[in-house]
Amino acid sequence: MNEKNSGGSESTRANGLITISFNEVPGKAVAVVFTGGCNFRCPWCQNRDLVLRPETLPLIPEEEILTAMEKRRGWLDGVAITGGEPTLQPDLRDFCGRVKERGFQVALETNGSNPGVLEDLIRRGLVDYISMDVKAPLTPERYRVLTGVDSDAVFNRVLESIELIRGSPVDYEFRTTLVPELLSPDDIVQIAGYLRGAKKYAIQQYVPHSTVDPSFEQKAPWTREAIERTRRAVSGMFKSFEVRNI
Repeated sequence: MNEKNSGGSESTRANGLITISFNEVPGKAVAVVFTGGCNFRCPWCQNRDLVLRPETLPLIPEEEILTAMEKRRGWLDGVAITGGEPTLQPDLRDFCGRVKERGFQVALETNGSNPGVLEDLIRRGLVDYISMDVKAPLTPERYRVLTGVDSDAVFNRVLESIELIRGSPVDYEFRTTLVPELLSPDDIVQIAGYLRGAKKYAIQQYVPHSTVDPSFEQKAPWTREAIERTRRAVSGMFKSFEVRNI
């Protein structure tokens, strides 16, 4: 992002693009835009270069993204913006506006650390679906371990984002990755208890690939038995519950 266009305003650039995916938004076909940079340092995150070295990755101009979407008009519903952490991008609102002007939907994937950005997008009608990662049981200590960020202020903003999303008119989901050694079935039950009654909650299997902390590439994902035990414990707490990537 943050490239100037010919009119002098900021124009979106990204560090990755998938022209169509059926995995990001339930029931939708979307392009996926990957933005570089993140304010978390989750050791198990599988987007190491996007988080730590976005400047080493190719830059994709906004016009290329929009052109790719136009070519698929008629069967592409919209775009999912992920990262990294998209809410760090200063031109996110403008990019969402340009996508919406073309009649496409916008989905946003976020760690919840910037509720002010989320509130602005919701208020302006610039986002149609929000996926928020809830990283750990909702205490400052556990969030510190799972995100690598030692900040009560950031943790409080995460809590604010959860309540903002739950109370908004925008469709949404919360989701948690089943990180080996750092999260247990009891931890997921605690997270689910906090989120109880939300529209949708998903737990997703850990994929050990290109992690921020390379040691996590050697850690074995959760067993099917542990996942099934977790599913049984939490599935009744939500209107919609899903287990992914197993």
